[in-house]
Amino acid sequence: MTDTTENLGKEAQRYYGFNTPQRLFVGYTLAVLVDLTVLNLFEEYWSYVTIQSFTISLAAAILLQVLLKLSIAAEHRIANYFKSKKGLSPKVLRGLSTWAILVGSKIIMLEAINILFGDKVVFTGPLNGVVAFFAVIFIILIAEITVGKIYFALEDKTAKSPAT
Repeated sequence: MTDTTENLGKEAQRYYGFNTPQRLFVGYTLAVLVDLTVLNLFEEYWSYVTIQSFTISLAAAILLQVLLKLSIAAEHRIANYFKSKKGLSPKVLRGLSTWAILVGSKIIMLEAINILFGDKVVFTGPLNGVVAFFAVIFIILIAEITVGKIYFALEDKTAKSPAT
């Protein structure tokens, strides 16, 4: 009985914080699940989005997450380069490059989905499905931001008490 009581006491004192690799794993897993949910909701309720199976939608969600993170990283890298420059020209170039990356990366994503999945993932409608794809990506980004805001709003305020 004593061993059990000691183990319970140790369990109660254990700190369940996340290290950086764990946070990244949980964050990317959650982002993929958000993407998967959005993709499947669009597939179910909007005739402009057709996905052959759940497995295909999971693979597409993973691909979209990887490509979204790469495009955001590229945009930030280029924006930081132009932030370090002075004058109006770098500001204009920063705006143009941001627009080109954000729009161009979506075209690349759509083409990557087309190449990898063919007719198993289809976006139709205006502009050969580009409008539908942009709508899906836009809602994915809103959903990810919303989930992130909810996560940080649930932060334990007592854990941030100043050290004595």
